Amino acid sequence: MIDRRLTILAALFLLWGAAICGKLVSLQVIHHAQYRRMAMNRQEMNLELPGPRGTIYDRHGHPLAMSVPTESVYVNPLKVPDLQVASEILALALHVDRAELYGKMMSANENHRGFLWVKRKITFEESQSLRQMRLEWVGIQSESQRHYPNGQLAAHVLGSVDFSETGNAGIEKALDAELRGKPGRMRLLTDVNRHGIDSHLDTEPHAGASLTLTIDGQLQFVAEREIAEAVAAHHAVSGSVVVMDPKNGDILALASYPTFDPNLPPSGEITAEEKAARQNHAASVPFEPGSVFKVMTLSAALETTNLRPDSPINCHGGVLALPGRVIHDSHTGLGIIPMAMVLAKSSNIGAIEVGMRVGQANLYEYDRRFGFGQKTGIELPAESGGRLRKLQRWGKTSWASISMGQEVSVTTLQLAQAGSVIANGGMLVRPRLVLRKSGERVPRPEPVNVIKPETAITMRQMMEGVVMPGGTGTAARLVGYSVGGKTGSAQIFDVATHRYSHNDYNGSFVGFAPLTNPAIVVVVTLNGTHGTAGFGGQAAAPVFHTVAQEALRVFDVPKDLPDEPAAEANQRPSKREDVDDLSIADIGSEDPNILEDGDGDDAAGTADKGPRVPNFRGMTMRAVLAEAASKGMTVVANGSGVARMQSPPAGSPWLEGKRIRVQFAR
Repeated sequence: MIDRRLTILAALFLLWGAAICGKLVSLQVIHHAQYRRMAMNRQEMNLELPGPRGTIYDRHGHPLAMSVPTESVYVNPLKVPDLQVASEILALALHVDRAELYGKMMSANENHRGFLWVKRKITFEESQSLRQMRLEWVGIQSESQRHYPNGQLAAHVLGSVDFSETGNAGIEKALDAELRGKPGRMRLLTDVNRHGIDSHLDTEPHAGASLTLTIDGQLQFVAEREIAEAVAAHHAVSGSVVVMDPKNGDILALASYPTFDPNLPPSGEITAEEKAARQNHAASVPFEPGSVFKVMTLSAALETTNLRPDSPINCHGGVLALPGRVIHDSHTGLGIIPMAMVLAKSSNIGAIEVGMRVGQANLYEYDRRFGFGQKTGIELPAESGGRLRKLQRWGKTSWASISMGQEVSVTTLQLAQAGSVIANGGMLVRPRLVLRKSGERVPRPEPVNVIKPETAITMRQMMEGVVMPGGTGTAARLVGYSVGGKTGSAQIFDVATHRYSHNDYNGSFVGFAPLTNPAIVVVVTLNGTHGTAGFGGQAAAPVFHTVAQEALRVFDVPKDLPDEPAAEANQRPSKREDVDDLSIADIGSEDPNILEDGDGDDAAGTADKGPRVPNFRGMTMRAVLAEAASKGMTVVANGSGVARMQSPPAGSPWLEGKRIRVQFAR
């Protein structure tokens, strides 16, 4: 009996021992990894430490964006003796909402969470205040914060970052992967009550790649200052400036106004005003270019037809009827003039006549070759490719509209790229903003041939006439440098009325210098100017003058002219021509119409002191037009052969703007 009881007892002990062994095997072998993870989760907290972003420099090594040391505050709610008192102390020291902080601390405490961020990226004064309190349940962690030492300078190029140091605009967004640092990891050891015992840095955070931009900080400052002043002076909605090296595509300055300070993130829901300020008007906001687009039309003519600068173009007295619409020139009475004068006088009808000879297929092909209707590929997010409809979607008179810069939308950046084709011997080089990444030079984009070198040279010569006396861009002339350019003054299309405004304009100027070997291309655009004072020659050309003069000085470009400016240099088109423009706008067709700046200076002095009408008798039409163009005169030609009669007669006083009628016969 006793043996039986001992046997049963021994069996029970064996079973109990087996159960213990089984449990030990389960804990130590089968579920070892699982229980280890559970224990580590209770005893450790892992904090990710973001690596500082790479520094962004201008082309001379001056920092434009950098990461600076800062500190963030956290607490262990499980170790706080009195959450109510703690929330009051921290709210006062860190300038946070007490009730909101108390709620977060209560929630963390109830859920047994031993870590809670109180405030990220505190100020130096807040850090000093906390350190003096010596609160054992408060921790201060070192971090980095993005800082833009020059405030608004190059804001639309650089962009900005959000609170988590992720790029949300500009270069910061486009190259976020390269700029972003590699995060580190800190392990925080806790006791059973989640009290912090010790911390250990497992992985050091590493900084992201540094970038050197093509931007020149000094030139960028001047461009931003000038466009801001021009927008204010001409009551424009916005404006932009792009300065580009035509040979390698380097963007030397890119300014957009209104602007913002990337150090100051938008507070709460972004307003319409803040949104407009953060838009990059140089790269992201397209507009109808107006007369600057005539450069592409005439370039296509030189490439695809037998037209030359002295070829006669009939401007039909300033009025041309097309199916369903009437086109007006701002210069009434233009007759037959050389093609070069079509550009200098910015004749809409002359451009249409040239466009008709080019043909719509060639117009479309060359506009695409110049880069319109497609993105440039610059290192900026949200770039617009503008609008150039496919050929099969053109209307009956689209060829006429596009010849003079309507029915197409472009960006300031695209105009700079196109202007560089003329300046760079017919070669298109894509614009770029990044010069080096982590010290390694970024390969330059391969140039693409758009037009023949001789075409580019001819266009440069014709564009010089735009800034000469009698042209529309005299205010763009420089001291010591020859200039070529083109003004544009496009009426703004009103979506609500489906008509073009007679008071609101986009004024622009595209130019380069020096003329024979251009070192810079500068494009200035003012959007939403009101009244004729906002025309390209009045508003944009003076900005070109200041920015281009500074760019040539900064880059030490040799002068090609004497320092003494000509008497006519930097004069704006006269008010008389502005009045002519307004009268044309008032009486013109309600259909799309583009107006251009005035001719230049008012006629000065009496007729007796002015120029005389040449003797054209016996000359061919080509010779007559060339002679008249050289003197800034307009000829209305009739017939063919050689000149037989003229009015006014040879030797008569000639008043600026007065037409000379010449009859030709064989």
